[in-house]
Amino acid sequence: IALCWLVVRMGAWGFSPRAGFFAGLILSTCAGLWLFTRILIPDVVLTLAIALALYAFLRGWAYVFWACLGVGFLLKGLIAMVFPVAAVLLFWFFSGEWREWRRLKPFTGILLTLVIAAPWVVLATLRNPPYFDFTMHSTPGEYHGFFWFFFLNEHVFRFLNMRHPRDYNTVPRAAFWLFHLLWLFPWSVWLPRAMTRPGELETSATRLRLLCFCLTGFLLAFFTFSTTQEYYSMPCYPALALLLGLALDRGDAESQWPSRVLGLLCTILAAALFAVFIFSRGYATPGDISQALTLNPDAYTLSLGHLRDLTLPAMAYLRTPLLIAAAAFAIGASGCWWLGGVRRALALAAMMVLFTFAARLALIGFDPYLGSRPLAEALRRAPPGEVVFDNQYYTFSSVFFYANTRGWLLNGRVNNLEYGSYAPGAPSIFLNDDEFAGRWHGPRLHYLLLEGPAVARIEAKVGKDSLHLVKASGGKFLFANRLLQ
Repeated sequence: IALCWLVVRMGAWGFSPRAGFFAGLILSTCAGLWLFTRILIPDVVLTLAIALALYAFLRGWAYVFWACLGVGFLLKGLIAMVFPVAAVLLFWFFSGEWREWRRLKPFTGILLTLVIAAPWVVLATLRNPPYFDFTMHSTPGEYHGFFWFFFLNEHVFRFLNMRHPRDYNTVPRAAFWLFHLLWLFPWSVWLPRAMTRPGELETSATRLRLLCFCLTGFLLAFFTFSTTQEYYSMPCYPALALLLGLALDRGDAESQWPSRVLGLLCTILAAALFAVFIFSRGYATPGDISQALTLNPDAYTLSLGHLRDLTLPAMAYLRTPLLIAAAAFAIGASGCWWLGGVRRALALAAMMVLFTFAARLALIGFDPYLGSRPLAEALRRAPPGEVVFDNQYYTFSSVFFYANTRGWLLNGRVNNLEYGSYAPGAPSIFLNDDEFAGRWHGPRLHYLLLEGPAVARIEAKVGKDSLHLVKASGGKFLFANRLLQ
C-alpha cells in the first residue's frame, strides 16, 4: 500500500495527477507484484526503500535518501545501495547535473547510512568468527564465518554463479527480459509507447522520466550479467509503472492499437479458460488435486514452476477458479473494446482483482499439495514422540509452525541450512540414513514426515512393516514406527 501510494505521489509530482493515478493503479494490479508477494520475501519492501530513495533524490531530501540506503541494506544487502547510487550517477551523466552532487550531502549522508546498517554487520561478524576470511572459493563442508558468507558468498559468488549451495535456478537472459511482459500484464502492451519520447515535458517530468530509465536500464543490465530469478527485477517495477502511467495519460490521443491488442488477447484468454472449464467437466475429482498432477521438482525454484504439474484432469479440481478467471478476462476485453481512458483502466484493474481472487481460490485447491497442515494437525493429536523430517527444512516448514514442534532432519543438510550447520556450536539435528534407521528401530516413539517419491527409499532402509501410516495428504505422508493406540 505504501509503495503504491508513493508511486501515485511521484507521478502526480513529476507528470500529472492523472498519470500518477494510472501509475499507482498499474503497480497495484500488475501480475508480477501479486505473484511474487504471495511468498515471504523482502523484495517488495526493498522496492519501497529504493523508490523512496530516488524520490528523495529528486526532491532534494538528502538524508532521507541515505537513510533509505541503510534500511535497504538491512533488507537485502548491497544491491539496495548499488541500484539507487548507480541510477543517480547515470542520471547525473545524462543530464549533465554533476555539480548538484553537493545537494546530496554525501559525507554526512554516508555516515547516516553506516549508523543504520553497520551495527548489525559488526555484531554478526563478532558473533560468528573468523572475522575476516577472503577465501575466494565456495565449497561444501567449510565454514568461514559471517563476513565471508555475507559479503563474498552471498554477493560476489552469487553474482558470478559460484555460490554454494547453488539452491537456485537462473532464468535465461532473453526470458528474463521478455518475462516483464508477463509480470507487468495487462499494462505491458503500453511498454513500447512508454519507451518513446512523449513530446515536450516540463522539467520535473523530464527529470523523473530520465531517472526511471536510468534505474530500469542499470538493473536489467546488471542482472543480465549475473545469475537471476524472476523477482530480482522487482525494484524497477515502480519506474516502469510511472513510465506506463505517462503513456496511458497521453495514449488515447495518439493511437488505440495497444488497447485493441490487449482486447484481442483478453478475448482469447477468456475463451481458452472457458474451453478448459468445459473439457474438464468430464473428469472425476476424488481425494485432492495431488492425484491428478505430474511432478517436476527441477522447476520448483522458479516462480511458475508448478504450472508444469498441471494436467487436464487436474483442472477439474479448479473449475470455479477457471470460470472466475474467464469472467475476469471477459471484463478486461469489454473494457478494451468499448471503453477508454480512466474507465478502461478501471475495467482492467477490476479484471486483475477478479483474476487474483481466482488465483487465490486455485491456491486453496492446491493447498493439500503445496502445504502440510493436515499432517501437522494429525501430529498434534498423536501421542508425543520424536519427529523426523525427510529432506530439507523447507519441505515441511509448515508442520514446524502448525504443530509447534522441533525435530530431526533426515538428509537435510542442503541449501541454506548447510553452511550454518558447520558453524561451531550449531545444533546437531541432521541424520543420515543409517542414523535414522537406528532411531526408527529403537525403543522410543518416532514419527516421520516425507513426500511420496521418497517412500520407496525409506521402505528399503527400514522395512515396509515398520512404517505405520498416521496420515496421508497431498501426496505426503506421516508415519510412526509403531501402531498408535
